[in-house]
Amino acid sequence: MRLRHIEVFHAIMQVGTISGAAQVLHISQPAVTKVLQHCELQLGMPLFERVRGKLYPKPEAHRLFVETEKLNRDLLGIRRLAASLKGHAVETIRLVSTPTIAISVLPFAMTAWRRDFPHTRCQLATHHTSEIVNTLRLGEADLALSLQDPRHPGIVAEPIAQGVMTVIAPAGTWRAADCGTPLSAHGLTGELIGHADNDPLGELVIAGCEAQDIHPVFSTVVQTYQIARSLVEAGAGMAVVDPFTAASGSPELLQRRPWAPVVPIQLYLLTASHSPLSHGARRLADSIGVAARNCLERAM
Repeated sequence: MRLRHIEVFHAIMQVGTISGAAQVLHISQPAVTKVLQHCELQLGMPLFERVRGKLYPKPEAHRLFVETEKLNRDLLGIRRLAASLKGHAVETIRLVSTPTIAISVLPFAMTAWRRDFPHTRCQLATHHTSEIVNTLRLGEADLALSLQDPRHPGIVAEPIAQGVMTVIAPAGTWRAADCGTPLSAHGLTGELIGHADNDPLGELVIAGCEAQDIHPVFSTVVQTYQIARSLVEAGAGMAVVDPFTAASGSPELLQRRPWAPVVPIQLYLLTASHSPLSHGARRLADSIGVAARNCLERAM
């Protein structure tokens, strides 16, 4: 299949008709039909069933669609790059973050950074740390953010902010005077919200409880720290979360206390060891560090 074949094939698969594909590609219907016919001729098989003017993908078409999906995305990326070069917006920064930091820190960091880089394009995606490592190694991102140091030989982990694990509870759970003092596992009461198996913070919470001879029973188990915080804000129970999630919660809806014994939590800037950051990306990283530290200071 040629690139033009793939482009037309994908358009037809996405919209389901020759006319719709023509509109998406901004070409005539006869041109779409001609490219499709040439594609099928080269492949030596039909890709669609034609019934009363409609196209129904055959099993072979579905398999091709899956296999050519990445190539089609690459083609779209090349077009966007070409458009950026034409408009003199040369630099594109690709940032990947864990969901926790994307929600609690990045909005403030991006807003501040954008004042000095109004024309630089930034692509933001969210993944868990294991996926982030692969993204950096494959060159699909320039920098990334995580609460874990992946300790990978091809990844540089630079700590840019630090807090401590924090217990959060619905507003009114503790006296205001107690909120500055650490809370041990013995202080976990009522409904408890836990983290999924193999979650790094969840493992720290369990280890801390067992070290104090406490074996907590979690009534609710969640996949993300933000869901845990939302449940606490709704009055569903207590949770132990990272400091950034805790700090970005609503002070009217929840209270915070440091987890005891104190467990430091670092925010890491992750980069591929063979790919130095551009000036714009370095400034974005600096802005993220400032925003993360401000986030923690506001909660004090």
